[in-house]
Amino acid sequence: MKNGLITFGEIMVRFSPPDNLRLTQVMPGNLEVTFAGCEASVAVSYSILGGDSSFVTVLPNNTISEACIKNLNSFSVDTTSILRADKGRFGTYYMETGSNQRASKVTYDRYKSALSLSKPEDYDWESILKNKEWLHISGITPALSEHAYDSTLFCAQKAKNLGLKTSCDLNFRSKLWQWNKSYSARELAKSKMPEILKYIDLLIGNEQDAEDVLDIKAQDSNFKNGEINIEAYPEIANKISNLFPNLSQIAITLRESISANHNRWGAMLYDCNKESSIFSPSKKNRYSPFEIKNIVDRLGAGDSFAAGLIFSLNHLKTDNKNALEFAVAASCLAHSIKGDYNLSTSDEVLNLVNGFTSGRVSR
Repeated sequence: MKNGLITFGEIMVRFSPPDNLRLTQVMPGNLEVTFAGCEASVAVSYSILGGDSSFVTVLPNNTISEACIKNLNSFSVDTTSILRADKGRFGTYYMETGSNQRASKVTYDRYKSALSLSKPEDYDWESILKNKEWLHISGITPALSEHAYDSTLFCAQKAKNLGLKTSCDLNFRSKLWQWNKSYSARELAKSKMPEILKYIDLLIGNEQDAEDVLDIKAQDSNFKNGEINIEAYPEIANKISNLFPNLSQIAITLRESISANHNRWGAMLYDCNKESSIFSPSKKNRYSPFEIKNIVDRLGAGDSFAAGLIFSLNHLKTDNKNALEFAVAASCLAHSIKGDYNLSTSDEVLNLVNGFTSGRVSR
């Protein structure tokens, strides 16, 4: 019997100053410590929603790794395929949460992490992927090192050969993709990610990812200023679909940043076979994004969207419209939760889908 979702990537220790403070205000001093990482966040969210999930990574042999595995297990994520290594370190990052007109800021410290040093042959992909239904990866892992790129590519190829559904979040990170100095980060991503995307069924990203990785730009949109033109997005998806005829669906998240505390949020799902698109949320058949004010933490929102979309398509077996509504609602709720993990349940997500937006106490 096939069993749920499996994700592959790096998990890190996340250090965050409390109460919107800056690192210079609290160091030396106390920082909030959690575990975080794109693919791990998807696995955790998928499990909390009610699905079976597994996570694959490489961790060093130390007590931090033991704590990480226990943390993942506490959310019922299967960690039996996690490798332990005698070389490499546990990657970290530092997150300053922005406020008002001050943007949030991420500082990575993940050079020579255990996963970045591992090679494709270190994994028994045949055994790891056996009896799994869906593989999810991202553009972050191949950005870490050439070995990590090779492992991600091999993993995607193997999954397709074994008949798994596959999804990839483009997730371009300009501070990564530094492992070939002959290229800029964008040039390296553009040269490498298309090889991975040949083995993907569902592609997830935003308009900036499409421009940075695939050279496809949304007309009349300004990502840095948080301005979007939704009429341009079906055309973007169509161009991506023409580049990769293997794709069956393309999801594009739509974020309008009014300030660090106030965003408008929604998404589009494009059916590559029918060449048709749908948007969510909507009112009277018109796109009407969630107004998310007083954001608690926006990191991990894209991962919660991916988890919600995969869960609704794979576990709930619903149609594209309902699947997109579920995914957007799940990721909307993630903005209200501290940390990268979305701790929202399926019932909470469905309440939002059904219009419960007042925030009244549930008794």
